[in-house]
Amino acid sequence: MARPIKRLQAEAEVVEELRRRARARTSLVRERERAEIILLRLDGVGVAETAMRLKTTAKRVSTWSKRFETRGLAGLDEAAGRGRKPSIPARKVARVVTEVTQPPKGRKRWSVRSMGRHAGVSHSTVQRIWSKNDLKPHVTRTFKLSTDTDFERKFWDVIGLYLEPPTNALVLCCDEKSQCQALERSQPSLPLGPGHPRTITHDYRRHGTTTLFAALDYLQGKLIARTEQRHTHVEWLRFLKQIDRETPKSFELHLIADNYATHKHPKVKAWLAKRPRFNMHFTPTSSSWLNLVERFFADLTEDVIRSGSFGSVKELVDDINAYLADRNANPQPYKWTAKGKAILEKIRRARKALEKAEAA
Repeated sequence: MARPIKRLQAEAEVVEELRRRARARTSLVRERERAEIILLRLDGVGVAETAMRLKTTAKRVSTWSKRFETRGLAGLDEAAGRGRKPSIPARKVARVVTEVTQPPKGRKRWSVRSMGRHAGVSHSTVQRIWSKNDLKPHVTRTFKLSTDTDFERKFWDVIGLYLEPPTNALVLCCDEKSQCQALERSQPSLPLGPGHPRTITHDYRRHGTTTLFAALDYLQGKLIARTEQRHTHVEWLRFLKQIDRETPKSFELHLIADNYATHKHPKVKAWLAKRPRFNMHFTPTSSSWLNLVERFFADLTEDVIRSGSFGSVKELVDDINAYLADRNANPQPYKWTAKGKAILEKIRRARKALEKAEAA
């Protein structure tokens, strides 16, 4: 009778770290292999089968399994004194790492070459050190923390609709995408081909703009939409009436929208007051990322608007309508999967970091 396979155990955080190591491009080959070994063993795969899948030896699999079982992640680290001695002095490595946030006078960031000259090492060495420490001075991300005093209540109000949609109701993520420009490129684009990407000219002629009003059905992924020349409360009210016409009268409607003044105009409020099936849920200020219709707008921009060439606003509107028709024929809803508590904790860390930066 075959001996039962011994299955390793690990906490969820440890498993996540192993997965990160296994897929990280900057990890050493041996580090990825060890992580892959342990992940397979955690899944109940035997020593021999793991060795065969990873094209290594059973002894190697057994060794790293035992080290992980006794010491956890620390057991997968290289033993002290093993491997080639570092050829770069520790003080130079420390300089490349610690001074990355202190760019030279007159510049906003270091490049690998300028840092190499500064630290007295090659630019390829700087690249390796930065990659190993996950430092990316060339990358900048935009952000803005909400200053809404009622942030958490509004946050959970919206998240709650995603995580537990009410029964006999529609959750509609609503917004307008204004200033959709009908740009006509000065010359025809060159198509994509082997060895070269698709091209478009950098210059263009402007033929005007349009505004797209859209309401994304969170559960079904379908869209109610219309285009308008402007985006005042008049057009927003017209769009609300369209939503009223195109949704089942027996359903309550929960509309997620931002704090744009148009959405809270007195005439809009008066109209909504007479229709109790409409329930408005406003995102916190500076938190449009909570509204999933923004994800659709990003897809529309990438798939249609940004790379297109339009001889008139009508051509742009026709292409937008064709895109909408195609999406509604085969709807693909966006699902909210992020954990609310994790998001709030990330925001709290960001606020603390921002306060520290402002105090410096």
